[in-house]
Amino acid sequence: MTLGAVGTQVADALGIDPAARERIAEPTGSFPWGAHLPVGTLATDSVALASLAIALHGARSGRVRVDRERVAASFGSERLLRINGAAPSAWAPLSGFWRAADGWMRTHANYPHHERALRTLLGLPDDAGTDAAAAAISARSAAELEHVAAERGAIVGRVRTPEEWLAHPQGHVVAAAPIIERRRWGHAAPRTWPGDAAPLAGVRVLDLTRVIAGPIATRDLRLAGAEVLRVDSPRLPETGWIHLDTGQGKRSTLLDLGRPIDRKTFERLLARAHVVVTGYRPGALTRFGLNPGELAERHPGLITASISAWGTEGPWAARRGFDSIVQAVSGIATIESADGKTPGALPVQALDHATGHFLAAAIVQALGAQRQEGGSTDIRMSLARTAHALLTSADPATEPASLITAPPPLAFPGAPEHYPVVGGEWGADAPDWLS
Repeated sequence: MTLGAVGTQVADALGIDPAARERIAEPTGSFPWGAHLPVGTLATDSVALASLAIALHGARSGRVRVDRERVAASFGSERLLRINGAAPSAWAPLSGFWRAADGWMRTHANYPHHERALRTLLGLPDDAGTDAAAAAISARSAAELEHVAAERGAIVGRVRTPEEWLAHPQGHVVAAAPIIERRRWGHAAPRTWPGDAAPLAGVRVLDLTRVIAGPIATRDLRLAGAEVLRVDSPRLPETGWIHLDTGQGKRSTLLDLGRPIDRKTFERLLARAHVVVTGYRPGALTRFGLNPGELAERHPGLITASISAWGTEGPWAARRGFDSIVQAVSGIATIESADGKTPGALPVQALDHATGHFLAAAIVQALGAQRQEGGSTDIRMSLARTAHALLTSADPATEPASLITAPPPLAFPGAPEHYPVVGGEWGADAPDWLS
């Protein structure tokens, strides 16, 4: 398999040599997606590199084989999830695109505290519906709402073109940043952990992430054999179905780090951890002594990794953000418009999923380096930087077509149950016999 532009950037950043990349077989299957951007290549690259990093770490021989249909199912997993036979409601009524006085904007109100902040911002009572929200938004500027929302804890992103985003101070900072930021420091001795059949057996991971991207990364680590313990504050509840959809195999506990007794328990867990993964806004956990520099000093050899929406530098570094908001702000929503007027979206939350898989690959690579060379490593990725890589990719957007047909109806003795070839491109064959 030849990696696409984004996958090549990540592989180069991780120092995966070309010979190792040759172990990735050409993907099989097809995507049921249609998009203007090469989202399928982004998805397969991210899964392939996470898989390859785990195989290399665990000294596993053989090819890495990625199936597009399984990737598509995973990236769109909320559509397949059923809880007691019922599908979850993925989007809250006040989440989505809205027409403002000066253009389009997108909101994210899936969490109750974000919905309350948005209602306060718009002056809406608790029982106001989408019609009232639309009227309130249409009378105001998207640029103004985006700015005020950031100050008041609401999630609003003004829809921009890619050019407008690059001209924005944060867009400029994001474009200049590496796709994976890595820092190594200290002279901690190499750490070892008991291993067995699983590549990451014996590795202990503290998971301080939420929503999708971070949990995807730690889910990869768990699938590779690591012990993953997710830690959340009891004051910040998680949406149940999202945790069920991304928490497979993990354990989950609640600790209030503001309480001395819970903080003591957390420090005990931290002392035995090999990896700490965070998914909160940069600086949000500093008051608890959880910034990478402090952690490396207190726990030599620890690997820290984080995912943010906008990166760790620039005027928006501390802003809240989600995949859908990054798509709107970065220009993806403009490109994915179906009619050139109304903003659109990628067919899946691809920034979340791909960034999560890429981060998992980076963590696994860092574990191998620590085991051989020692030291501490800090890894940082952002959804906005993945969006920039996707937007600037020269890969073709066309993916192998997804085609399902009826089986052959003929029943003569020895009749095949399946067509030897399903479909084919019209007019693409030479005017000649095969035999």
